[in-house]
Amino acid sequence: MTFREAARRVVEEGILPSMSHQRISQLHSKDPDNFPEVQQVGRSKVFDWKKARPYFVAHARKAAARDSRRRVQPEGESE
Repeated sequence: MTFREAARRVVEEGILPSMSHQRISQLHSKDPDNFPEVQQVGRSKVFDWKKARPYFVAHARKAAARDSRRRVQPEGESE
């Protein structure tokens, strides 16, 4: 899956309230030891979502611990 598709899926699955393909690219550059293996296909970078999902869930937990705005609110709830 491409970084753009992964960003859409992170939000769609409720892992994080927002995510962009640019942010995924930053994470890939800044956290190469933990980021899932990436392949280059043409001009796009791709990875296996099954391996990447746990990384994004762990990243979301760390982000939510630092900043309450990064916490996903269940449907119908607001602060």
